[in-house]
Amino acid sequence: MSSRGPLQAQILCDRIYDEGKKSIPEHPYFFETDVEIRLIGGNSKSPAERFWNGNNMIYILQKAGHNEESDLMEESKADDAIYESELLQKESSGPVPLSVRRAKQLISLYTMVQNPNMTHLKISKPVALPPLWIRCDSSDPEHTCWLGAEPLKTGNKITGIYLHMVTCDGPTADKTHFADLGELKMAHKIKHHSSVMMTKGFAQYELIRAAAIEDTLVESESNIYIDITWNTVDKILQTPPLTSAATLNITLESGDPRSPVYQLYRELQFLLALAEGLKTGVTEWPEPLESESAVEVVQEFLTDLKTKLDGFCTSGNKNETEKIKCDTAAVDSSIKSIFSERGDLDFAEQLWCKMRSVSSYQELVECFTLIIRSLEHGEIQPWIHQGSSSLLSKLIQQSYHGKIDGISLSGITPIQMLLEIGLDKMKKDYVSFFIGQELATLTYLDYFISTSVDLQEQVHRVQKLHHMLEIMVSCTVLLQFKHENLFPLTQTCIKYYKENPLNEKHAFQLPIRPALVKKFYQNDHPEIWKVDISSGHGQKEVKTTWQVSTNPPAEHMTSNNIGLLCDSTVNGDSEERMYFITMAKCSQVQFT
Repeated sequence: MSSRGPLQAQILCDRIYDEGKKSIPEHPYFFETDVEIRLIGGNSKSPAERFWNGNNMIYILQKAGHNEESDLMEESKADDAIYESELLQKESSGPVPLSVRRAKQLISLYTMVQNPNMTHLKISKPVALPPLWIRCDSSDPEHTCWLGAEPLKTGNKITGIYLHMVTCDGPTADKTHFADLGELKMAHKIKHHSSVMMTKGFAQYELIRAAAIEDTLVESESNIYIDITWNTVDKILQTPPLTSAATLNITLESGDPRSPVYQLYRELQFLLALAEGLKTGVTEWPEPLESESAVEVVQEFLTDLKTKLDGFCTSGNKNETEKIKCDTAAVDSSIKSIFSERGDLDFAEQLWCKMRSVSSYQELVECFTLIIRSLEHGEIQPWIHQGSSSLLSKLIQQSYHGKIDGISLSGITPIQMLLEIGLDKMKKDYVSFFIGQELATLTYLDYFISTSVDLQEQVHRVQKLHHMLEIMVSCTVLLQFKHENLFPLTQTCIKYYKENPLNEKHAFQLPIRPALVKKFYQNDHPEIWKVDISSGHGQKEVKTTWQVSTNPPAEHMTSNNIGLLCDSTVNGDSEERMYFITMAKCSQVQFT
């Protein structure tokens, strides 16, 4: 083999690695026109994480995308096989694998680059590079989907190479294709000359599945999985013992119409529409749902207040509270107690509830005109909570002294006024829940309700509060969680959202005892079940992994048939589930 290939590979790998030490490059690099190289940082999720437990940077190799500009570059650099893409990655359905033959060539190049004995290649002293994983197209008889390699070191010296091979068959429901644990252990023992072996099990169950509503499925990214690990596996597909370590992975998308807090979600959507209108100048007003216009509703509300000597009527508030509660007719009484509308709504908060039916800018202006006129004439002296900094609250406080500042209800002012009272009301709703359930203190929640940031950021933080509320309510309703589990989950959510933007695809994790949720999975099929057979320690450790999963073990295999439940198993387990069967093996090659 010519020294040109390994030398080019060395130069490219060193360059990518050096850049990665500063910051992980977002763009791919290319090698010999057909190979795309991406550097994945240690903090990012590794595509090969199921079969490699390292936490450092790794190279991921796959087939390069084809476009006209790359052809021009190829022509202009015919004598130079290495070049960097300056283009954004072309959108595609997903990563494209290389042929197994090509992947083996690349593994050989990587191995040569790392071998200090290859002096005839005139490569400078090898530096231990990050591990390499290559997406493969399963075109060989073993159906290889991944090939991997990483250097073995003693101190700073590279002494060998660690090779990985992942193969996959399926999907199938035929358990005669499943391995026998005893045979797996014997094969590992013979291959690696092991006298002492350890086994470790892993199982993942989906606790909450998409439920059917009137013969349709609710489109949602929400799911709650439990990952369970244990030592000493007795048999293939063993049910995890209750002494196992378990972690819940909770991904929840807000807005499920079945949620007890769905009405609050709709309230939040109106708040977001106002915030967007304030930012862009274009507001999407909701379709009127009531026969009465918002102006008529507000007028009746003001007329009612005028008849009250003290300007506030508890019974009237109760009626309004009942009106704006979510429809709990079909909801169990235990769910009602999780989140209920506050009973201490002040004038501004009740006004927000009335004006959520506003369907145009003109209607909004007319509503505030009525309110300000009543304040100016002293016809009402409504009660409001202390601490509000909204413009309407300031006008109400001024009205107590018989005079209010003039205000022009034009431009964005009416939208901002309504947004402010909505923000105040919803902040108090969320704070009332978290403090009332003893899940957080006011100090812990201060970040989410702070008025020291602009209105847009305040709205963004209220969205975070709502997402946390949806998570707590779902875990209470669906998993029957008590305070001992909700409290640490709340702290996890608060910590994450103080440091990160809203992300409803983030999986919040909670360590739990398997016994707490056993009833949800004990009679179910796992989504993933695997056993690791290992021997040796440190760099001499070798491992064999056997796994079944309902989905392919790699995203570049998504064009294959996906393992799904049979049609007759949506509400039961009478049929077997379709599984992909994956085997991961390794070997070590010593250079000295």
